[in-house]
Amino acid sequence: MSTTHDQDHGSGHGGHAHGVAADADRRWLTLALVMIAVFMCAEVVVGVVANSLALISDAAHMLTDVASIVLALVAMRLAARPAKGSYTYGLKRVEILSAQANGLTLLLLSVWLAYEAIHRLISPPQVTGGLVLATALVGVAVNLVATWAISKANRTSLNVQGAYQHILTDLFGFVATAIAGAVVLFTGFARADAIASLLVVALMLKAGYGLVRDSGRIFLEAAPTGTDPDALGDLLAAQNGVVELHDLHIWTITSGQSALSAHVLVEPGEDCHAVRRDLEQLLATGPGITHTTLQVDHAPEQLLTLHSAEPDADGAHCDDAHGPGHRPGPHEH
Repeated sequence: MSTTHDQDHGSGHGGHAHGVAADADRRWLTLALVMIAVFMCAEVVVGVVANSLALISDAAHMLTDVASIVLALVAMRLAARPAKGSYTYGLKRVEILSAQANGLTLLLLSVWLAYEAIHRLISPPQVTGGLVLATALVGVAVNLVATWAISKANRTSLNVQGAYQHILTDLFGFVATAIAGAVVLFTGFARADAIASLLVVALMLKAGYGLVRDSGRIFLEAAPTGTDPDALGDLLAAQNGVVELHDLHIWTITSGQSALSAHVLVEPGEDCHAVRRDLEQLLATGPGITHTTLQVDHAPEQLLTLHSAEPDADGAHCDDAHGPGHRPGPHEH
């Protein structure tokens, strides 16, 4: 019985492709941050002068945009630190914490805005439509540029995607505010502002839920979206020389960086190193998983006899099997 490592023994690691450098998109996020922060300060001043709660509310939303981008930049810096000490993956998952925080703030902010919008539907405030319209149009322009800047960044990163969703919902908010301002200015229908806010709330709920769901899957060590562990296990077990594969785990370390570990049993006469290399190549070229840890051993004779007599027997190789075993040919999971 033998166990393989990358070179000789232990557990083998395929090529570790860790994706884009953590700080590669800092300049795009910084550009968006500066633009939004400057406009936010100006909007507060105009909102106070015009006595417009709508503009001040937009400014409050932009404050969360600033916080989300700052959080994303800090997360990028921390994630770039090398793995050492107790943090064997480094601080890469700080980016996922950032994405989850952005999702939660979107959800909480949508609740507050929904409350305010319903209150305004019942008792619409006096709004200076012209000033609201002019400010909102400038806000649309600023957010368009900020959205473009962040869209140039690597949005496969859940961290960057979180900041992007904040800016995008803010852009939709300014569009809705501009339309509402025009309606108030030309028709005097004050409830237009509240109706537009509710439409934006729906978009915020969708974006926030998506971020919390995706980050939650990563923290719960779920398989990457679109990857079926049972189907992948059967594919690996069907390769030449493999008798059984068990203790299969597939998870995401951080955005765009999936990992897999498994215990592979091969036929007594097979080359464990060659089987491991073949499986690593299959994982890299198929599902694109390059961070792999495969323990490869020769199958004991009693296991071959057991499988031959009881093809549905799982876990006979160890006392505490994690998940179903995968073997060549039809079998239950």
